[in-house]
Amino acid sequence: QEDARDLDAYTLAKSYFDLKEYDRAAYFLRGCKSQKAYFLYMYSRYLSGEKKKDDETVDSLGPLEKGQVKNEALRELRVELSKKHKARELDGFGLYLYGVVLRKLDLVKEAIDVFVEAAHVLPLHWGAWLELCNLITDKEMLKFLSLPDTWMKEFFLAHIYTELQLIEEALQKYQSLIDAGFSKSTYIISQIAVAYHNIRDIDKALSIFNELRKQDPYRIENMDTFSNLLYVRSMKPELSYLAHNLCEIDKYRVETCCVIGNYYSLRSQHEKAALYFQRALKLNPRYLGAWTLMGHEYMEMKNTSAAIQAYRHAIEVNKRDYRAWYGLGQTYEILKMPFYCLYYYRRAHQLRPNDSRMLVALGECYEKLNQLVEAKKCYWRAYAVGDVEKMALVKLAKLHEQLNESEQAAQCYIKYIQDIYSCGEIVEHLEVSTAFRYLAQYYFKCKLWDEASACAQKCCAFNDTREEGKALLRQILQLRNQGETSSTEIAAPFFLPASLSANSTPTRRVSPLNLSSVTP
Repeated sequence: QEDARDLDAYTLAKSYFDLKEYDRAAYFLRGCKSQKAYFLYMYSRYLSGEKKKDDETVDSLGPLEKGQVKNEALRELRVELSKKHKARELDGFGLYLYGVVLRKLDLVKEAIDVFVEAAHVLPLHWGAWLELCNLITDKEMLKFLSLPDTWMKEFFLAHIYTELQLIEEALQKYQSLIDAGFSKSTYIISQIAVAYHNIRDIDKALSIFNELRKQDPYRIENMDTFSNLLYVRSMKPELSYLAHNLCEIDKYRVETCCVIGNYYSLRSQHEKAALYFQRALKLNPRYLGAWTLMGHEYMEMKNTSAAIQAYRHAIEVNKRDYRAWYGLGQTYEILKMPFYCLYYYRRAHQLRPNDSRMLVALGECYEKLNQLVEAKKCYWRAYAVGDVEKMALVKLAKLHEQLNESEQAAQCYIKYIQDIYSCGEIVEHLEVSTAFRYLAQYYFKCKLWDEASACAQKCCAFNDTREEGKALLRQILQLRNQGETSSTEIAAPFFLPASLSANSTPTRRVSPLNLSSVTP
């Protein structure tokens, strides 16, 4: 009955709302009593405050002022909504809005309770689930939530597991949803692709995205993630095709702008790339990917203050974005501020405990701060979790060199050479020559002429160590001619076999560093 009474006012206000005339919409809904009209009234006031905040942000001068711009309507809305909440007069949408207002006022605990209540009252409202997702920081927090027992809960859990980097659990959930009858859901297929992107299984993610494009060729959601993968693989033609294709579908979509930005970034046109990321943010100021990517572009342009501002915005949008924390660490590294650097890298590492890049960056930070024991732990851990860039062992070896721990340094270099050869990479790898040079000198000091000679010959294959290799070979020949015999005092596991020249390497595993903890 109330809905029928308010229908005319509601329809008029809805028209103004669609035209983004929020104050006008709210004015015509003032006396309405129905739940639907009340929600639109409060939501119009909320969006009016947000719009004014955005306008002020554009007009404000520096980053300090931007941080001080607030939505003035929030406190009034909170007071009114809390009265209704206490009187139990809010429906699912009203509870959702109340939760959003509390989150904006940084009242996280209350916001979580309200979103859980909204999910119980209206379990099919995905917006409430997504807002809840943004407030949960770890798996422990998830255990204490009393969520409604509905099929939407499974979608929520799969989504939050992906966000929390619990990829195995997420993939299991998505698989069970596919088995339950959602096999043709393009949303689930795209989420599985995003999950593989998060664990850097790039080939698998690319194949799923390509399959998704065949099934849903006009899809724009998640295509920015697809473009990130094409960027990492330096697939220019494919990225160019994707950018043109999305432009034809809808050039004023956030994802389209990000894809075009990635395309220009791959072509090293960083100013143009930053321009497109800015365009994306004008369309949606809370779009996480665009803030992070814009930070990367500013880094490329050596504009550190703008990069810091962009990364901070990304963290404001989502505190779980490890790329923004890592980007801030890199920026402060350029500014030679290692303590700041350390803080941001640690945050990135907490979010991605098994990502070797975070660990290597942490190790470098500790090294600069002369905390060498911590640095050793980080490098060892980076190697143990699977070193993406194959640099952890070299850095660990150099650290041992600094500390005059020659045996451990030699072990690390042997293992490093073994890894490089075993994965069939081209041996133009920057540090291979350094490893062979060190090992040649190490074996020479130990009077192991055969092994020293094998390493010295390998040194001759690299431009930067050729002369040293030749000089060492001459010295070995000279000493042999003088009748110097090879030493037998050194323990056998350090030997590099004579077959090294045939691209074979020792199979000795590096001994552990007796880590007291895996995380610094």
